[in-house]
Amino acid sequence: MIRSASLKLAAVYGILFAASAFALVFFLWWATTGLLDRQVEAAIRADAQGLSEQWEDGGVPNLVFTIKQRLVENVDDDAIYLLTDALQRVIAGNLERWPAKVASPAVFYELNVSRNGIKSVAEVARYDLPGGFRLLVGRDVKGSAQLKHLLPGSLLYTALLVGVLALVGGVVMRNLFRRMVADVSSTAAAIARGDLQRRVRRSGRGDEFDDMAESINTMLERIAKLMDGVRQVSNSIAHDLRTPIARARARLEDAFAHAKGEVELRAAVERAIGDLDAVTAVFQALMRIAEIEAGSRRSAFAEMDFGPLLADLADLYGALAEEHGLTLELHVPDTLPAYGDRDMIQQALANLLDNAIKFSPPGSTVSLSADLVDKRVRITVADQGPGIPEADRGRATERFFRGEQARSTPGSGLGLALVQAVAMLHDGALVLEDAAPGLRAVITLPSAPTRMEEPSSSPHDGAMAALPHDAHA
Repeated sequence: MIRSASLKLAAVYGILFAASAFALVFFLWWATTGLLDRQVEAAIRADAQGLSEQWEDGGVPNLVFTIKQRLVENVDDDAIYLLTDALQRVIAGNLERWPAKVASPAVFYELNVSRNGIKSVAEVARYDLPGGFRLLVGRDVKGSAQLKHLLPGSLLYTALLVGVLALVGGVVMRNLFRRMVADVSSTAAAIARGDLQRRVRRSGRGDEFDDMAESINTMLERIAKLMDGVRQVSNSIAHDLRTPIARARARLEDAFAHAKGEVELRAAVERAIGDLDAVTAVFQALMRIAEIEAGSRRSAFAEMDFGPLLADLADLYGALAEEHGLTLELHVPDTLPAYGDRDMIQQALANLLDNAIKFSPPGSTVSLSADLVDKRVRITVADQGPGIPEADRGRATERFFRGEQARSTPGSGLGLALVQAVAMLHDGALVLEDAAPGLRAVITLPSAPTRMEEPSSSPHDGAMAALPHDAHA
């Protein structure tokens, strides 16, 4: 219980609630008593000012007459006056004698007085007059004094009430916090046991707890998708690499047992090396895709002009297209500003062009075009081949995925996965569309930096090596 975060949250809530309530009540008490004191003091000053003017107009007789008149007209019976001579003999007023406590002039005193045999509490002030006369002006404050003494008692009851409310509120907050944390904890425990379909429940109120639940569920969806991807990649690696490794081993065994000379033995070794090189290329491709997806290759990001890059790719793959009886068309503006890693983007576009040429029928056209839309570069590679069925387009960028029409072609199904990784690293996207006939692959990339780029922890390793270009399903 002592280590319980919910208990600490409830305690903090209770303390803050009680402190704020006490501060509010204390302020009200201070403001109320202060206002009463200021009102009394203002009334005494005004009364004293009026009596001083009467003294100046007519001396002692006029002042005595004014005091008696004010006492008669005092409906609330709260006015206190006392006028004494130099020998402290009472001349006028409603007090029997001069209070010994009142010694300094123009200072407010609160003291017990007796008027007409009735004890009360008064706030008074002394004013000295010429000739040794002294004037005492005050107000009966018994009612306000009782209120001042009543407020502390009220504060005590208020404190008890606030304490109860703080305790109740703290318990409510604790239970709410524990319910939310318990749901998250039980979901995490279920995930740890292997139930990747478990999710945090949402209350439907749209509050911060629902936002947190949605964020956690989004994270769990991503984790489940990654786990599925890991399983699929593991299965694909076991399936796709078993054949070339087994074939290389069979060739070496056959050559070892039946080779009739050095020439046949060398030929068998060369074929086995080719099979093993293909396996090595697959692992290199997987490592390169993982490196790109980890975002650790941003050191070579720079502003560039895509025009010359696309022109060079068109020249390079134009010759390959002619060998296959195809026509490669280029539609690129003179200036096309972009931002990114030149080598990675070149490799991604090379994969798309290679796939387009590989799957296009003789006599058809492959187009490479680019334009600038809403400050983003859009590069399109289109062919007139068999395309990708709509049901397979969502999986075409998965590692090792190969559609039915790509089963008969060499490769390992990593080309489009690399293109997707490059696009996402550049805050872009890869979209596969139906070209009717054929496939249209569209890459969107930023034309300028969109966020702070972090330097890579590993040095850039130059141009990317060629990868299998067979993911065109």
